[in-house]
Amino acid sequence: MVEGRRKSGRFRRISTKLPGGKTVTHYKLYKPGKPTCAECGAILQGVPRGGKSEMKNMPKTMKRPERPYGGVLCSRCMRIKIVQKARQQ
Repeated sequence: MVEGRRKSGRFRRISTKLPGGKTVTHYKLYKPGKPTCAECGAILQGVPRGGKSEMKNMPKTMKRPERPYGGVLCSRCMRIKIVQKARQQ
């Protein structure tokens, strides 16, 4: 019987064959969705798609690109935003 905590939608079910030929079900957490740009919605490059524990143990420099608006805007939208700010001044 499945444990109560594994009945929720948090876990994906993976059928795994054992060496003896038996098939068992392993339960793994779903990965979070891919990070997207706040303006255009494009998938961000250079931002990992790890779970909470993976991201917590990762250094800050590995979590997002080292540029203005890194991890929030894609490079195209970032360039547009910087040009607009420069024109305002």
